[in-house]
Amino acid sequence: MRRGNIDISFIIIILLLAGSSFRDGLTTDPQGWILDKILIVPGIIIGLTFHEFAHAFAADRLGDNTPRLQGRVTLNPMAHIDWMGLAALFFVGFGWGQPVQINPYNFRNRRRDEFLVSIAGVVMNLLLAVVFTVIIKILIVAGAGVSTAGFAGSLWTCLQNIVVINLVLMIFNLIPVPPLDGFNIIAQIFNFGQKEVYWKIYQYGNWLLVILIVTGITGLIISPCVNFMYSLLVNLIIY
Repeated sequence: MRRGNIDISFIIIILLLAGSSFRDGLTTDPQGWILDKILIVPGIIIGLTFHEFAHAFAADRLGDNTPRLQGRVTLNPMAHIDWMGLAALFFVGFGWGQPVQINPYNFRNRRRDEFLVSIAGVVMNLLLAVVFTVIIKILIVAGAGVSTAGFAGSLWTCLQNIVVINLVLMIFNLIPVPPLDGFNIIAQIFNFGQKEVYWKIYQYGNWLLVILIVTGITGLIISPCVNFMYSLLVNLIIY
């Protein structure tokens, strides 16, 4: 997610979903639910931070110093975390960081460079998923083995969560609905990013996203795609 403000309706939906997840978790298995949530925190911080850093770094290298002036060309999580987006990822299963602001008039080739900035975040999440899958492979080859108990079990779960969360962020942000990166990517590919139709669609983006969330369509998109990508990485790298 790279542009725009989050509509209040979107925030309300996320809060309702988060509240439902919180109640269900505490009702069924409080200790297990809390441990599971703790073990996804590193993945959330890493995924969101690197995703937004990638946007900022790409924009900066392509000639727009807006992210640098705003202190976004950094791997400091505090510069990138959006607390509502973090809570959404924590409780609901998808989320976003603080959008990186850009000035496209600073780019040398606006259409190409906007495309590169838009795709940078999801590419970074894919790279992180690959890197941490390789780390898991290295640990297995080194004889660490896969454990399900104690500290070792928590470490394995944490590493797997980092892979999965980065895949979730990649797939979620590729959904072609504003203000997600996927919409900006499509806009540049089909060259309507600077036309009136772009902004007409964009102004209803939050509502479109709310509809997708409420109807469960986001889950239908994200879950099978993440499962496929995770299985692909595991089969290609680990086995």
